[in-house]
Amino acid sequence: MERSNGRLDERADEQADERAGGRAAERTGTGGADRPPTIRGVAERAGVSKSLVSLVLQGSPRVSDTKRQAVLDAIEELGYRPNAAARSLVARRTHTVGVLLNDMRNPWFVEVLDGLNSLLQAHGLRMLMADGRLDRRAGQDFARTFQELRVDGLVVVGTLPDTDGLAEVAARLPTVIAGNHEPRLPHTDLVANDDEHGARLATEHLIGLGHRRIAHIAGQGLVGELRRHGFETAMRAHGLAESAVVTSGDGTEEGGYRAAVRLLTPPPAPARPGARPPAAQRPTAVFAFNDISGVGALSAAQELGLRIPSDLSLVGYDNTYLARIRHLWLNSVNNASHEVGRRAARCLLDRMERPDAPAGQQLVAPELEIRGSTAAPPPD
Repeated sequence: MERSNGRLDERADEQADERAGGRAAERTGTGGADRPPTIRGVAERAGVSKSLVSLVLQGSPRVSDTKRQAVLDAIEELGYRPNAAARSLVARRTHTVGVLLNDMRNPWFVEVLDGLNSLLQAHGLRMLMADGRLDRRAGQDFARTFQELRVDGLVVVGTLPDTDGLAEVAARLPTVIAGNHEPRLPHTDLVANDDEHGARLATEHLIGLGHRRIAHIAGQGLVGELRRHGFETAMRAHGLAESAVVTSGDGTEEGGYRAAVRLLTPPPAPARPGARPPAAQRPTAVFAFNDISGVGALSAAQELGLRIPSDLSLVGYDNTYLARIRHLWLNSVNNASHEVGRRAARCLLDRMERPDAPAGQQLVAPELEIRGSTAAPPPD
């Protein structure tokens, strides 16, 4: 299969060069005297075959360092530039992959994209990205836009607000979903973190430190449901279901801040003299849906005069760079985002080779990163 694709790409390069050269000759009226350098000229200058030049242009690892450098030197000396548009028309491939994200503001996507790009680029594929937050109908509109751009495949990353049009596109285009557990579509692979297990890790850690009043700032979508379920399962297993508190969030810093204010604000004073105060007490630990909402919760705690971790323990999720900032130093569940991206890229490459293969699902095991935001609860 690789050899066949190599011959197709080689022929595409030649035809693209011929078309570009012909247009240059028409513009100059020289009958070809000023035609730009071609892949044939690069091969002759480097002393290699045209197919090997094509492999170098594709970024193939099957070329020795010596020959690769000879080709690159010839390209530089001749000023050769592949005509990508013409080449795509001939080969019926654009060597691009559409990447549809939920929200580019979330730093979790950075490492997912890095994992994706590390493998796609090694196979001569470039990413075209779109932000689903910009349109409530992003799952439909942007996915169809990628199809119109004739990308070779599509990776959907995170939870999208609307996926109605995704099934239609996935039926025509190799598609992989990364970082989410839905939608389940025929011939569409899923690569995600084991979110329920990761939430149990975070909750078990807090229980192990002695915390009994633990709150969870929940997220949205199926990922949010799985992390909430993991939290509640761990609390029930230790007989703490009645002291488990869940409040809704939206995965943003502002949402985490508002949720934490609701959780941590002292209850109002008794309405009349002699009345007993409410039985509810503020939690001694908070498990946040992600690092961003965890940072919001940290800000709320500090504004309320609570110290982390002596007065309040805090755990986030995703293990983004935010958790590793020294003055935050947030405990966080590492969901192996780079590995999720790398596996998603591998699935897409396989799906492009075998588009009718059965859909598969891969769950990447999470780990809890311990830093400085948790401790034993303060004495009552």
